[in-house]
Amino acid sequence: MKEKSSSGERRYNVRWLLVFYDFLIFAMAEALMFFVYRGIVTLSDFDRCIHIALFGLCLFSARFLFDIYRQIWRYGGIQSYIRLLASDGCACLLYYFFQSILTVIRPISLILCVAISSINLLIALAMRMLYRYAYKCTDTSTLHGRVLRWLIKVFVGKDIAYSNPTQNRIKVAIVGAGRVGTSLAEELLNSPTAAYTPKCFIDVKKEKIGRQIFGIPVLSEEDVSIQRLERMEIQEIVFAVPQLSVEEKKAMYDFYRQSGCKIKVYDFPSIPTSGGGKRRLREFDVEELLFRKPIAVSDEKTGEYYKGKVILITGGGGSIGSELCRQIAKMQPKRLVILDVYENGAYDVQQELRIAYGDALDLCVEIVSVCNKSALERVFEKYRPNVVLHAAAHKHVPLMEHNCVEAVENNIFGTLNVVEVSEQFGVDRFIMISTDKAVNPTNVMGATKRFCEMIVQAHSTNGGHTTFSATRFGNVLGSAGSVIPLFRRQIASGGPITLTDKRIIRYFMTIPEASQLVLQSGSMAKNGELFVLDMGQPVKILDLAENMIRLSGMEPGKDIEIVETGLRPGEKLYEELLVKSEELDKTENSLIFIERDAPVPLEEIEHKLELLRQAVKTGSDEEVFRVLHKVIPTYRLPEEVNNTSEDLKEMVAASV
Repeated sequence: MKEKSSSGERRYNVRWLLVFYDFLIFAMAEALMFFVYRGIVTLSDFDRCIHIALFGLCLFSARFLFDIYRQIWRYGGIQSYIRLLASDGCACLLYYFFQSILTVIRPISLILCVAISSINLLIALAMRMLYRYAYKCTDTSTLHGRVLRWLIKVFVGKDIAYSNPTQNRIKVAIVGAGRVGTSLAEELLNSPTAAYTPKCFIDVKKEKIGRQIFGIPVLSEEDVSIQRLERMEIQEIVFAVPQLSVEEKKAMYDFYRQSGCKIKVYDFPSIPTSGGGKRRLREFDVEELLFRKPIAVSDEKTGEYYKGKVILITGGGGSIGSELCRQIAKMQPKRLVILDVYENGAYDVQQELRIAYGDALDLCVEIVSVCNKSALERVFEKYRPNVVLHAAAHKHVPLMEHNCVEAVENNIFGTLNVVEVSEQFGVDRFIMISTDKAVNPTNVMGATKRFCEMIVQAHSTNGGHTTFSATRFGNVLGSAGSVIPLFRRQIASGGPITLTDKRIIRYFMTIPEASQLVLQSGSMAKNGELFVLDMGQPVKILDLAENMIRLSGMEPGKDIEIVETGLRPGEKLYEELLVKSEELDKTENSLIFIERDAPVPLEEIEHKLELLRQAVKTGSDEEVFRVLHKVIPTYRLPEEVNNTSEDLKEMVAASV
């Protein structure tokens, strides 16, 4: 308590010390103007004293009113100086007004009032700027530095020990000398704890090139070479150019990565969080390495559809399910029900949403397996959901290849349970989350998801109250078990990065994009649609791995090896989304299509399900694998697909 008290007393004393110095400045300035300056010769000594007292009263009243003496001036920015300017300007006007109406003194002209105020302001500003300069920029190894240090010690009663704040900082070049780049440079220069120091700006505008900003030179993009960056000892390059096109960002990245410098970005997070975000200096996100345009999916009509409804999300604690919860929470549902068998994931999402929304969101969590139909019935009876988003599924391809029984039980019969319970309790809309791996599947996971699509489409034909639809999308960036977190861990441990095959390609989208697609397609569903998204060009996983290595400041093959391990069981060289506009029906969103896929009759689905039930009862993965091939006509062996994939347009497009 004593330490806190003494610290507060010291701040209080420094504040009044500044008032004292301002008073000395005021006294000297007034003596200069009223007793030395010969322009005011018509005033008597009495008038001079009244003028000085009146101006002093106006000046210090205005400064206290504007909180001038609460400012810590060694951290003062332009706002602090503008505030001082405003306070003294008001004081000048008050002084002119009062001295004009007082009859006991002889008034002076407005020009003289401004001159008196300006001299005071000029000296006050100079004192504060000198004080700030002494703290921020003075090297006490020089003569003028030692003098300033002595003056600070004498007049403030506090010694300053100088150490070069930029000595051990990382030297950066800022690409972009606009508003964003200059605000970053100012932030780095003004922060005593910053890890970076700006050495130069790089820009393309001729009016800026060759000039300086905060004492930092602005270089032409055309004149910047790798050798010049090396001479300037640049260690990292920061992109501070907002609203770059995908092509421009890729060209910049390809050019500057040749310098061997680490590349960073000063911008908002590439994937917004539920709490929003602000511009910050960050790593070049993996999502940006794909150099793909962000896909805008959701619209106002989507939000209106889900508003005021009871929404139940199965698998709500998973990668996609949790993002669906975040998106739905923004749409003001009547109630949001998270259903998951994995309690940790569900708990994490529950806590995140409670922190973000508090009591404004009616949030419930149920720990239930979709394989437990009676438990599902109890949940549906309790909450009576209007909309069901079915995201619960086993999704790891290699694991499901060796656990066929579990894959069929959870994915196929779990989906069947949720579909039937939704019909039983009159759910308005059932939306299933599917995958591109369901297209001509070559693995157990993809085959089970394809059969789930068949179940959903078949039940759309039975004439019930519930509207059914399914939505397909590609690989999700950053989801649990995806390739990007694996590459990050491998790079952090020094490598090698393991690829199953250097030819492999995949379609990618972010978790928010995937979730928004599900929600919008679900809101526009009429009944039985299988929605597909145009995800643009596929990406070579080898290119992604190499870019991630370079992003870490290393070179592929030199610092980090890339090793092929061979395709895993059931793995394709490429995935298909069947986005062929001539074979698909368009929707109001130019990126969302509907596949023309005739539903399998319910009777045939029931027959296929019975075959799968009998196979599951055997407990044999081999038997379930055999029956899956029998009940899903498009299910093929991966060798059949991969041996003929080299000439496919997906593979050709990714190699360009």
